[in-house]
Amino acid sequence: MKLTHTVKGILKNYESDNLGTKANLARMLMHGKLGGTGKLVILPVDQGFEHGPARSFAMNPAAYDPHYHFEIAIEAGLNAYAAPLGWLEAGADSFVGEIPTILKINSSNSLASKAAGIDQAITGSVKDALRLGCSAIGFTIYPGSDQAFGMMEELRAIAEEAKAAGLAVVVWSYPRGGFLSKDGELAVDICAYSAHVAALLGAHIIKVKLPTDFLELPEAKKVYEQQNINIAQLPDRVSHVVQSCFNGRRIVIFSGGASKGADDVYSDARAIRDGGGNGSIIGRNTFQRPRDEALAMLAKIIAIYKGQE
Repeated sequence: MKLTHTVKGILKNYESDNLGTKANLARMLMHGKLGGTGKLVILPVDQGFEHGPARSFAMNPAAYDPHYHFEIAIEAGLNAYAAPLGWLEAGADSFVGEIPTILKINSSNSLASKAAGIDQAITGSVKDALRLGCSAIGFTIYPGSDQAFGMMEELRAIAEEAKAAGLAVVVWSYPRGGFLSKDGELAVDICAYSAHVAALLGAHIIKVKLPTDFLELPEAKKVYEQQNINIAQLPDRVSHVVQSCFNGRRIVIFSGGASKGADDVYSDARAIRDGGGNGSIIGRNTFQRPRDEALAMLAKIIAIYKGQE
């Protein structure tokens, strides 16, 4: 498959990476219905770890089956599919080579006490990712948590190993904990800061939540006001987050977030597109719907990123 000019331009931004890592980035960027456009739609299914099986799948019982998610991602023509170790292992042979996969190698759960600061456990490895034929590893950090520095150190070591093995590194950068307020977790200054931290830690693909126009940090608020940084509309805030990731030299995708109405999902996708984001990583808003609805939603999201909607 011949790389498009757009994808070649993206790969040039990763100046230190070996050919294996660039090939795996290209594999994701060229796959599916958005292949070659520089846009990505990825299905993540790590919610069973984070929220438990009933909260994640009971509203669509077919989703308890790992094969169901492989099938949705493949049939929808997505760029990649991300999941924890056991979930990928359960369908690895049945769907080998049909879609690029991302092994999510750390996870949290809703049962642990947050008294010591929110954290994640290492639940997979680079060797697991290679054994399963993955294109990338995925890793969550919580900027703001009292455990953030340990998570950053874990990521540095794992990213080094992944890159040496020719894998790409996808970082979920979710500010939580510490002195951050609940509103602050989605504040535009905090989201931009967290995305920048992920870029500094060597992420190839950065996943963050869509930011609100709230400003959390007083010192940052002064700068936003003095420099007239435009954060009035969601596309403006998306553009600012992308700018914070080395002025667009890193791939930035945005979380679909909690379950919401279809119109809100499409509005978010348009804002990401118009703000220069690279796409969406959307889980619950698709797999918690019946299969036909999920496929129709993903088809429309893809059409939005193609500029057809």
